[in-house]
Amino acid sequence: MEFYFPTELGEQLAFCSAAFTALAGFVMMFAPGHALRLLGLQAREGRPEGYGEARSMGGFYLGFGVSAIMLAQDWTYMALGASFVMAAFARIISILSDKGSNIVNYLLLVVQIVLAALPLLYVFGFIQA
Repeated sequence: MEFYFPTELGEQLAFCSAAFTALAGFVMMFAPGHALRLLGLQAREGRPEGYGEARSMGGFYLGFGVSAIMLAQDWTYMALGASFVMAAFARIISILSDKGSNIVNYLLLVVQIVLAALPLLYVFGFIQA
């Protein structure tokens, strides 16, 4: 069994979105303290649930990203893109409803939009060659 790296530009971009998702999940899973600080969050002293939630979320991202890389199917890339579309929509709701209008939220919104766009543009045929 050999490692598959796409040859078409569109699929390479979708692959990069999945790889970034897996990398972010790896960091969240194995360095939850750093990931939480990067996001401006902190776990309470003596309460391991915060770290557990961060590790669990990281495991989900890692599993989803690796699955998309290993399967390399349009439906998997579509699920990845749709998930990031919903995450971006939730962040917009948070910015508007939770008084979360700050630079970190806007930066993460842009990242989520890009991570959603790359696989979806490939799946729907907007990026060829």
